[in-house]
Parts: sequence; C-alpha cells; structure tokens
Amino acid sequence: MSDTISSFLLTQVINYGAPLFGLTLFLGAMGLPLPGSLMVIAVGSFSQQGYFSSVQMAIVGLLGALLGDAISFGMGNYGKGWVQKKFGGSSAWISAQESFQRRAWLAIVLTRFLITALAIPTNLIAGGSGYKFRRFMLYDFLGESVWILLYGGLGYAFGSQWEVVSDFISNFGGLVLGIAVLGVGIWMAKNWQEKLQRETQEELAT
Repeated sequence: MSDTISSFLLTQVINYGAPLFGLTLFLGAMGLPLPGSLMVIAVGSFSQQGYFSSVQMAIVGLLGALLGDAISFGMGNYGKGWVQKKFGGSSAWISAQESFQRRAWLAIVLTRFLITALAIPTNLIAGGSGYKFRRFMLYDFLGESVWILLYGGLGYAFGSQWEVVSDFISNFGGLVLGIAVLGVGIWMAKNWQEKLQRETQEELAT
C-alpha cells in the first residue's frame, strides 16, 4: 500500500510540481503516513534533471512542513487540558514534563531530519506540555530547513541514483530510531530505580 502511494505521488509530482509537493509535506507533518523524506530526495533529483526550480521547491516544501507542524502542535495544545486532568497530578508526568522542557529544542530539531518517525509525537508533546509556540517554531524551522536542504541536496547531488540514497537514509533512520528507543528505555528504567530507592529510604527513615 505504501509503495503504491509513493509511486503515485512520485508520478503526480512531475505533473503538478510545487503545489503537490507542499501539500504532501503539509499532510505528512499533520500525521498522515506519506513518504515525506522520499519526496524531498526525489524532488531534489528531479530538480537536478531540470524538471523543477530547486529554490522554489525548497521554499514551498518548507512552508508546507512548517504549517503542518504548527497544526499538529496546536492539536497537542488543544488536548492539553484533558492530559493535565488525567495525568497532571502524577509525579511521573511532572518529571517527564520538566525533562522535555529542558531538552525540547534538541528533540524538535533532531526529529525533523534524523529521527523523523518521532516528529509527530514530539509536536503533540510540545503542544500538550505548554511549550512556547514561538520557540517551537524557531527550532522547527531550523530542523525542517536542515531536512529540506540535506535530503534535497543529496537527491540533487546523486541525480538518477536518488533511490539508493533513499534506501540508505531509510535504513539509517530505522537504526537511529532503535537506538533512541533503547536510550529512552534505559533512561526510564534508571529514573524508576532511583525513585524506588528514594521511596525505600523514606520508608526506612520513618
């Protein structure tokens, strides 16, 4: 199914150009399972072959991605009241919220181009945790710019060999995601262990 969608979009982007490219990145940033990275690489290659203006496509794609991210951030912000009511009083939620606030800029930037599978959850968490929208958009702009320029630049540089680049990035992204999930799991286990030790010490003290 995903291969069918990818093939369809790659065919249609030749016909419709920047509007379809921007729409694809916009909908992908809102959470639809569309091949955003594949499209960026392919459009870079097609630009090298003379189908598009690379500057125009980069601007339209960046605007589409930023708008989609802003809306998914807003979705998280809209559900903030429910989340706070459900989990706001728990120490685990407070700890997670404080940790995100300290490292949010890094999470936002890296999930734009390196760990793209976590981009939508990051947008929702940022909106739901009360993170400042202007700050979110600043880091979002930096990360999405790297994504467009890096991936599109690789497609442009490799030309007709862009599919090889896409496969490599896909495999590398999966590896990075696995490492990130493992790191989060270790961090959560460490925090849980430290919390358990504190509770045990408090009980012994009383």
